[in-house]
Amino acid sequence: MCLGIPGEVIEILTDKPDLAKVDVCGVKRAINIGLLTEDPPVPGEWVLIHVGFALSKIDEAEAAKALEFLESIGKAYDDEIAAFLESRID
Repeated sequence: MCLGIPGEVIEILTDKPDLAKVDVCGVKRAINIGLLTEDPPVPGEWVLIHVGFALSKIDEAEAAKALEFLESIGKAYDDEIAAFLESRID
């Protein structure tokens, strides 16, 4: 099962404007935000991430609910965190 996982944008990479550093449950990674060109995220905003790409912006309350749900379903959450850990954009 592939799910999106919420992450908080902590930095837009100035040398690579299509990339942002996000924090997902304490794990920090660069992700591609190129799909959100019409309304790009800024630090402090939350995005829904799937395989290294931000699919949409979400608010903090929606992010908290999504994380709570993902944690409650166990293996799918573990699989999504594992996929996030493996997705590196340099």
